[in-house]
Amino acid sequence: MKNHYRVTCNILLLITFASVGFAQSPAETLKAMFQQKSKTILVAAHRGDWRNAPENSMQALSNSIEKGFDLMELDVKMSRDSVMVVMHDNTIDRSTNGKGKVGDYTLEELKKFRLKNGLGRLTEHRIPTLREMMLAAKGKILINVDKGNDHLDLVFKVLGETSTIDQAIVNVGDDMPYGELTAKNNIPKDAYLMVVVNAKNKDMTAVINSYTPNKKTIIQPIFDTDTLANLKYLKENKNNRLIWLNSLWPSLNGGHDDDRAVEKDEKEESWAWLIAYQPVFLQTDRPAELLIYLKKKGLHD
Repeated sequence: MKNHYRVTCNILLLITFASVGFAQSPAETLKAMFQQKSKTILVAAHRGDWRNAPENSMQALSNSIEKGFDLMELDVKMSRDSVMVVMHDNTIDRSTNGKGKVGDYTLEELKKFRLKNGLGRLTEHRIPTLREMMLAAKGKILINVDKGNDHLDLVFKVLGETSTIDQAIVNVGDDMPYGELTAKNNIPKDAYLMVVVNAKNKDMTAVINSYTPNKKTIIQPIFDTDTLANLKYLKENKNNRLIWLNSLWPSLNGGHDDDRAVEKDEKEESWAWLIAYQPVFLQTDRPAELLIYLKKKGLHD
């Protein structure tokens, strides 16, 4: 009887550890994707959960973690005193109660402004720094750092100092050949990179192929029509490259967008169409709805 009790307890402990003790970390998830060990499509929340919190805010990050999104996309700009802050626009006019360029203010001055929510109403939330965001995300969620093309050295410095380089994907510019990128920047060997390529660009394949030496590169094609010849290339010549697609607005996906999926309930014509290209990441403005859809399709745990 005692032995039976002991065996039962051990089984329960194993079940408990399996369910709560050995969850895959964001860094492990990203590494597994590059090793082709998962068929899961990762959901990237564009600017965070901005419908329920100010875009690019700490609350947007918190919501993204709580709701189980795989990745939060954020944007960075540099303050006058060379601090990387999380902000999409070059100015603070649209998203805060301030006016002027981000680079005209010091961090201390920027912290005095309040962020607006998706309806344009003021909140109590403040502009975060990239450092604050990465420390809060550490071990909890993947981060895509966008709009930092002109300050990659500072972006990578923050990732290095916060020990989060293994859970961050850094955008390096649009249609940027790898040789040109490395000639202008000191790229850490352990960094995950993402290059945006316009499928209308006749040199798209050359840009993509230039990244062959880098084994941690993600390709993000954008296209405003779905009949481009380069789209066929993407589907037939992946060569183990990871693909990132956007279901945001129509100009990024040829009309196969989030609003079509949700408001028109044409998910097969929008999200399913994009999934046919076998992306590893889908960036969306409807992360909660996309996550439900992917789970129903068996494409997300």
